[in-house]
Amino acid sequence: MSPAAPGDAWRDGLVQLGPDWVLGADGVPVRSAARVLLLDEKDRLLLVRGHDVDQPDRHWWFTVGGGIDSGESPRQAAVRELAEETGLQVEAEALVGPVLRRTALFDFARRTVRQHEEFFLARLEAPEAIVQHGWTEIERQFMDEARWWELDELLGEAEQVFPVGLARIVSGLIGGWDGRLLELPEQA
Repeated sequence: MSPAAPGDAWRDGLVQLGPDWVLGADGVPVRSAARVLLLDEKDRLLLVRGHDVDQPDRHWWFTVGGGIDSGESPRQAAVRELAEETGLQVEAEALVGPVLRRTALFDFARRTVRQHEEFFLARLEAPEAIVQHGWTEIERQFMDEARWWELDELLGEAEQVFPVGLARIVSGLIGGWDGRLLELPEQA
């Protein structure tokens, strides 16, 4: 992430979030993002574990993905984010969907933010080891690990999992996508 340019202070600290964040009409920073529901040959789902910098004991699990860069399509962003966050590679044409869309309101970098997300489904047979070399400075501050989850195991996980109901959503996609985009209500 490049350093803030003179005069960027008006952005209310958004420079620290990244150039893809803008102030929404309600004063809440907002961006669009692409996420990947990645399954392996055993129908395990890849998730990332994060923590709250201000509350280090608060952890949650979420899907791989992130902000869409200028000039990038959601599909391109999903492929890029997967490679950056895990080292795993998929072709854009291998992504199915988007299969799911949601808007999430959550705390990030000491502020409440809103993210419009599109989720793509992908599968990797015998994936390589997950690596973290592509994590940005911000990601290194709150991301802890990435791992594969059995969906039954995920249903019983005590820590929060986002989006809510993810294991059930993915279970419905295992046999193939029916072509209907699932729209979740805004989640906080």
